[in-house]
Amino acid sequence: MKRVDIIIEHGTVVTMDAERHIYPDGAVAIRDSNIIAVGPAETVGKMYRAETIFDARGKIVTPGLVNAHTHAPMTLLRGLANDLRLDVWLLGYMMPVEREFVDPDFCHWGTLLACAEMIRGGTTTFVDMYYFEDAVAKATVEAGMRAILGQTILKFPSPDAASYDETLQYARQFIQTWKGHELITPTIAPHAPYTCTDDILTKSRDLAVEFDVPLHIHLSETAQEVQESYRLHNMAPLAYMNSLGLFQAKTIAAHCVHIEESEIYNVAQLPVGVAHNPSSNLKLASGIAPVAEMRSRHIPVGIGTDGTASNNDLDMFEEMRLAAFLPKGSSGDPTALPAKEAFAMATIEGAQAIHLDHEIGSLEPGKRADLIAISLDSPHTVPSYVGLDPENVYAHLVYAAHAEDVTDVWVNGQQLLAAKQLLTIDESDVKAKAAGFAERIGLFLTNREANLLDKLIAIGGLQQNESFEVQIKAKVDDLDAVEKLITGDQLELLRQNIRQQYDTYFRFADVQKGFIRYREDNVLQSEAQEGLPGVHLAVQPQYTLTLIGPTHERVYENSVILSRSRYTSPANHSLRFYREYFQPASEQEVIKWRRRFHIRYEGEEFVINLDKMSKPDSNSYVEIKSRTWSREDALRKAGLISHLLRMLHIRSDQVIHQEYVNIYAG
Repeated sequence: MKRVDIIIEHGTVVTMDAERHIYPDGAVAIRDSNIIAVGPAETVGKMYRAETIFDARGKIVTPGLVNAHTHAPMTLLRGLANDLRLDVWLLGYMMPVEREFVDPDFCHWGTLLACAEMIRGGTTTFVDMYYFEDAVAKATVEAGMRAILGQTILKFPSPDAASYDETLQYARQFIQTWKGHELITPTIAPHAPYTCTDDILTKSRDLAVEFDVPLHIHLSETAQEVQESYRLHNMAPLAYMNSLGLFQAKTIAAHCVHIEESEIYNVAQLPVGVAHNPSSNLKLASGIAPVAEMRSRHIPVGIGTDGTASNNDLDMFEEMRLAAFLPKGSSGDPTALPAKEAFAMATIEGAQAIHLDHEIGSLEPGKRADLIAISLDSPHTVPSYVGLDPENVYAHLVYAAHAEDVTDVWVNGQQLLAAKQLLTIDESDVKAKAAGFAERIGLFLTNREANLLDKLIAIGGLQQNESFEVQIKAKVDDLDAVEKLITGDQLELLRQNIRQQYDTYFRFADVQKGFIRYREDNVLQSEAQEGLPGVHLAVQPQYTLTLIGPTHERVYENSVILSRSRYTSPANHSLRFYREYFQPASEQEVIKWRRRFHIRYEGEEFVINLDKMSKPDSNSYVEIKSRTWSREDALRKAGLISHLLRMLHIRSDQVIHQEYVNIYAG
């Protein structure tokens, strides 16, 4: 008899091999890191003798589950921000927190926490996309799991790099360091088309091809992403990636919720596997991926959990169940995705999707010894009709079993979980570290949520403006008459333009927060120099976001000096994004046509705006203002505004000491 290290015997062995063999009283023989034999327990027992015998009576023995897409260190962000749209969740919360806290230590402990959860739930292989992947790799090896680890690349600075050039260099070094490891497949992970440049995508492809490793990327996750791709490239994301030659690399495409029929046909001809993430896509309202359609074209589709910040767990049993239910519910066909196929997606088909099916995904001689044992004695798994029809085991696994039913786990022949006890991870230590991170992150967010400035800083591009603003408004009947006076001989006209402005003001219950103005500014006339007429020209709208802090006013006879903090940033996201991000107590919309004149008077520069309202009324106003960093300068300009009002024939009873947000309040 031949010697092996372990024989797992007398369980129901579900092989997931090409013929989908099931052995009701089966056995698996393991030597070193490989499976040596699989078959009936009696047959295997006659051929092999082992130092260790594992009695699997009352258990189902299956290949380890394959989590085709996740962000392992994000376990430390579990539950941080919920019930938000994807762009708000990602740009408003995840990325700001990551910039503040993510470092090798964060990634080490977050990965260990993820591994503990995944091992307990029967996952033996996962595909990661995150930062500091060298730290992720070390923690994964410490836990004893198998993983494809993708170093994230973005077009903007990330926690582990000031530029994408730096990240590309880091990715190359990471791949060179870990290439050939028995548990780790290192690779590169350009985040998504909308967060990468063409240069990043093609260089990432070249690196993956050079080292013959998979390339991991988010694709067609949301309808908005597809719409933006059409706007920029006149084609959908997967089609555009194909046009760049991205799929020359063995690709793992995460999500593909909004993949189009033509793309499905084309992708089927390419080395692309899809990672379906049902829980995350539902929680973020991204949609339901056309899994049945992709699989009908023989595109391998695996199942992923995504990160715990958007799921909020790493439970592959829950994902299998949802993966089976969603095609049924969306199509009205209960046979759309049977349990047998859903279990394949979590095992052998998942291995195909991540380009590792030559090593894992089924219990066959020559493959790695990655397998799990699942108990059948919990109330929710009793009774079992597997004896009536062996294939009932698939329904039992997908529709009845839970992650906590996993009792034992082996990866590469090493046992990681024995009788539900972790053998490679000090769980209490990991949980204590996670609690420490949570306390610091919670304090950071609490302080930031209380401070609008911090929230603006978190999403970037902020500039501080002058602290003092001298201004006055006057309600008038005839703006044309005022314009004639401005463009006459008494004032030095520097430049002018015409614009239409759409302003949305966010108010907050705590007035000490100030308010935020979101502005779409459409310039309709180019600025004329030294009084020359402007040329009518339509240009790209400018979007800005301005935080105006609590205002301290000094009212003079014909002017107001406002002392307050003022910060402006480009508004790179939609109004809806900022509405959900800042969560104002109320809003006020003001739409106006503005004729703007930059003038010099008594050596000082002023702006005179002639505003014709479109909403909420049709009133007309003259606004004179100037900004400065100097209080003394503000006082001097306040006096000059009185002279300007007289020159423009504006009476004191026309003057209004308020801003539009207050004039139209309520």
